[in-house]
Amino acid sequence: MPFSHYKYPGRANAKPGGPSRCVGLKKVLGGLMFSAFLASPSPVVSAASSNPDNYGLTLSWHASSSPDVAAYRVYYGNGSGTYPNILAVDKVTTAIVSGLSAGVTYYFAVTGVDANGLESPFSNEARYVQTLPAAQLEIQALSAGQFRLIVTGTAGHTYDIETTQDFRTWTVIGTVTADPSGLLIFTDTNAAAFPMRFYRTPDKS
Repeated sequence: MPFSHYKYPGRANAKPGGPSRCVGLKKVLGGLMFSAFLASPSPVVSAASSNPDNYGLTLSWHASSSPDVAAYRVYYGNGSGTYPNILAVDKVTTAIVSGLSAGVTYYFAVTGVDANGLESPFSNEARYVQTLPAAQLEIQALSAGQFRLIVTGTAGHTYDIETTQDFRTWTVIGTVTADPSGLLIFTDTNAAAFPMRFYRTPDKS
């Protein structure tokens, strides 16, 4: 039997982060390294989509020196040590995980598997989160002292329109959801009542 310690496929009964103790499996997986192969979400998505910020991630790891390793499994989820998702790959050292959502933290670990399906303990755990793109704000002056705010953000996301006069106290004057192209427009009809006004648009989604 190639492994002195093993777990059955799909059972997360080994604590990630600890060193591998498999006989003949020296430092099974030295680490996970990340590079997002899709830098930003698709600019055109359905506003009704549950994941308007989908992206993919390329994971890579050190190959096992054991001749018994025939394949690898990539485990991932939204909690440390909790991996409800499993991606089986051949005897390669990279894998693409797709369907991830920006702004959500993911945790990853990898195992080695032999020809009989026996599986090594988890590698060290790695963490990754893709930050949400910042919204771009354009202000246009209208008649009667009003201002039109044109925001380019993420499709389907909801943004607060906030204003301040002193950069200490911010007041929400509107909440708008971006259309499928990522665009939203808001008109500040009370702008003329203030000697000056500054704006920002935090993402609530």
